Amino acid sequence: MTDRYAPTAYAADRAADLMDAPRRTGAAAPAEPPRDAEAAVPEYLRDTYTWAYLSRFGTRFFDKPLVVSTILWGNARRLIRSVAAEMKPGWRVLQPACVYGDFSLRVADAVGPDGRLDVCDIAPIQVALTRRKLAGVRQASVRREDAAAPGKGPYDAVACFFLLHEVPEEYKRAIVDNMLAAVHDGGTVVFVDYHRPVGWHPLKPIMSVVFDRLEPFAKALWANEIRDYASAPDAFTWEKTTYFGGLYQKVVARRLG
Repeated sequence: MTDRYAPTAYAADRAADLMDAPRRTGAAAPAEPPRDAEAAVPEYLRDTYTWAYLSRFGTRFFDKPLVVSTILWGNARRLIRSVAAEMKPGWRVLQPACVYGDFSLRVADAVGPDGRLDVCDIAPIQVALTRRKLAGVRQASVRREDAAAPGKGPYDAVACFFLLHEVPEEYKRAIVDNMLAAVHDGGTVVFVDYHRPVGWHPLKPIMSVVFDRLEPFAKALWANEIRDYASAPDAFTWEKTTYFGGLYQKVVARRLG
């Protein structure tokens, strides 16, 4: 396990508002999803994260690379690059939740025009937003689907970016198992999320308060390894890298065979 502490600034050319000015132009914005589609959104998501993910305010405010970078204390670009570096041109990749900012564009660029990026999310408003951002990116598609539901794949890789800290424990176990099951022999699953920082980290007390008040499922990742959520961890090799004094982690699981 290694740690990289020094933060990197977000590139200025990526600080545009991707909600109001999509990078790929020439395609109409998707139709507004029907209201009754919200019925299938999990209760924990409605109760905990409506402000961030299910409201128009949330999508307009948070879907900016500069905001994402600020939330991640200047580490967004480096963490996104760390995921893109695990992808290869021509790969078929699953992204199990929509991500604010330009994460999906970066992964789509990494797999290239001969690859495929399938993005899924349970929230209709997030599906509509991400379809707008990826309009014109022919190797990318977005669909409504629950990451906790089985039956995905086979893929060459999975890119799971800051999803696990937002879901209850039973969902963490289901999502980890489903992501691992989604790749074929030799496939790669990349998890990037929060991690318990070192004891002297100046942001540790701040993040503790943020989690207690806004992210009630996040501290489980301070106490548990992502590997421990897997039902069959021995079918994979596991590698963990921590960043920014341990506050963030990248865990790469590669299926044996």
